[in-house]
Amino acid sequence: MTIDWSRQRILVLAPHPDDETLGCGGLMSKAAEAGGEIYVQFLTVGDTADFSPAGLSTADERYAEIEKVAESYGWRQWHIAFPGDDYHLKLDALPRFDLIGAIERHSPLAINTIEPTVVIAPHRTSYNQDHQVAAEAALAALRPSNTALKHHPSLVLSYEEAADQWRADAVPPPNLLVELQPHHVDHKIHAMSLYGTQVHDHPHTRSELTLRSLAALRGMQGGTSFAEGFHCLRWLG
Repeated sequence: MTIDWSRQRILVLAPHPDDETLGCGGLMSKAAEAGGEIYVQFLTVGDTADFSPAGLSTADERYAEIEKVAESYGWRQWHIAFPGDDYHLKLDALPRFDLIGAIERHSPLAINTIEPTVVIAPHRTSYNQDHQVAAEAALAALRPSNTALKHHPSLVLSYEEAADQWRADAVPPPNLLVELQPHHVDHKIHAMSLYGTQVHDHPHTRSELTLRSLAALRGMQGGTSFAEGFHCLRWLG
């Protein structure tokens, strides 16, 4: 089974800036190289207390990082649905109706607006509350319906992040592997480095070694050098 990425209009849903690169940075590199269109809908960003030397990453810093990453990948457009400290790391307090509405129809990058052929969202198994509600809202926004009345992307995937494995219950293995070439992995690592407030030295879930190791593991499972793993929720061939 192969996908012609040059023909795809891809919408990536990212709870926060860097989730899109962690989850499907290699796929975005591969698709952009082929000529596919990539749109990234961030859900929220704000000032964040962290383990950086300053102890805080500001929203302005994060916006500047997004601009660099967007240029690196060649995204067609990106947007933040719920910016500000009232929402950042608090998406679980937002009415689910509002979150679903933004993904489905009320954002400049809503599914009904740009009519993507591929939608890629986080997986419900993440320990992070923003990721969990984003995944559930995406499922609701992409619910089965009459294709004559509502746009249905042909391919719906959930991406994984290394930290998703931190669960008390079993995490299902990916059921779709996207083969990557070494330069796609290098591009993903470079893009992650542009998120200077978020990247960390090893051992960390966002370290270069972690990202390369996960790509090598998924590649091995598919009989190739590198890959990214996804959970396929819909495939209309």
